[in-house]
Amino acid sequence: MTVGTDTIVALATPSGVGGIGVVRLSGPRAVAIAESIAGRAFRPRLATHRRLRNADGAVIDDGIVILFPGPHSYTGEDVVELQGHGSPVLLQQLVDAARRLGARLARPGEFTERAYLNGRMDLAQAEAVADLIHAQTAVAARLARNSLDGALAREIEPVGAEIRELRVLIEAEIDFGETDLESAVAPEVAARASTLAAAVDVLRARLRPARVYTAGMRLALVGAPNVGKSSLMNRLADAEVAIVADRPGTTRDLLRANIAIDGIPVELVDTAGMHDSEDEIERIGIERARDAAAAADLVLEIRDLTRPEARATLPDLPGIPVLRVWNKADLMPRAVAEDGLVVSAATGAGLDALRAAIRDQAGLADAAEQRFSVRTRHLEGLEGVAACLRRIHSDQPPDLIAEDLRLAERALDELLGGVDHEALLGAIFAGFCIGK
Repeated sequence: MTVGTDTIVALATPSGVGGIGVVRLSGPRAVAIAESIAGRAFRPRLATHRRLRNADGAVIDDGIVILFPGPHSYTGEDVVELQGHGSPVLLQQLVDAARRLGARLARPGEFTERAYLNGRMDLAQAEAVADLIHAQTAVAARLARNSLDGALAREIEPVGAEIRELRVLIEAEIDFGETDLESAVAPEVAARASTLAAAVDVLRARLRPARVYTAGMRLALVGAPNVGKSSLMNRLADAEVAIVADRPGTTRDLLRANIAIDGIPVELVDTAGMHDSEDEIERIGIERARDAAAAADLVLEIRDLTRPEARATLPDLPGIPVLRVWNKADLMPRAVAEDGLVVSAATGAGLDALRAAIRDQAGLADAAEQRFSVRTRHLEGLEGVAACLRRIHSDQPPDLIAEDLRLAERALDELLGGVDHEALLGAIFAGFCIGK
């Protein structure tokens, strides 16, 4: 499958000042446009120093030109990179020069979209490009890198092979059997389909925790005033993110900090102390605290060991786990709690156990066990495969069994992008940066 009769251009390096910047061209006129800017006769995959000029012949910059001929390029088309000094002004002039010569400014993710449409990668690999670019931890980057190498496709290929084998069995009977209503192989196909559905469920359950490395976790710290929410946030973030004072009501709005816990990207949200208040601004902060708890993946309910009666009335949080954390262990050295963890934001005591509990809430025993990045779409696709397989029973007519197997195979193909789905592609590639 090929795509695109036009040529696209975009800045491939981050905006802002830097040592170098790269402008990327891809498409049928990429070479001709690059030659107009940089002169002729540059060899494939060989860095060539040239003066880069605009359409009027005026020198924009001195730089490097590299040609990657299709189909063995990132996009599968002719790709040319113009590397110049990292001045936003100069780089924009190079983009403008290419556009005057007939290139179109690329949409977000369009280079990777063309790579997918031209068969250079499957859809899961294309998503891994975005995951790698946006990875917030070393573990997330490792998993995305493995996905980019096709790890997800290799993981689910045995499922696809089994489905295809079952289709051959049942469709051969449809073609050559004596009746359209009964099948001698239906019991075998149904039994194997049931076993395969169970295996897909196991695979999905095993992959589900890895999603957190891509999506991250949002943790809301909630509790009564002065139980140490802000102190605990500062300790977890290892920075003075929140103002800490003895006076109740110091925190009146949401404060956020991004950290990593065992390779998991975590957004901490510190909230106003929940209590009855006549102060209008404080009441707004408390309402925002309740909203933050309702939007969290995990709520840390902070309690004070020295004031066990100080507690917040949490809103209804269906489906959101709540982990109770008793703070100020430094003031109660021998304190134990049967209904939560005991920590000290002042000394850091108990923080390792808290981090382990947060990791356990994400369903992760060990980051090393995860092999590639996983998205919600992948999990939903596997559920669709299993649902089709679970519908198969031995007392069904062969053509219905064949149809469910066809739908199972189609769901698997959609997971990897083997089936064209314009709306899905638009949603996926819209989340990329321009130039990738």
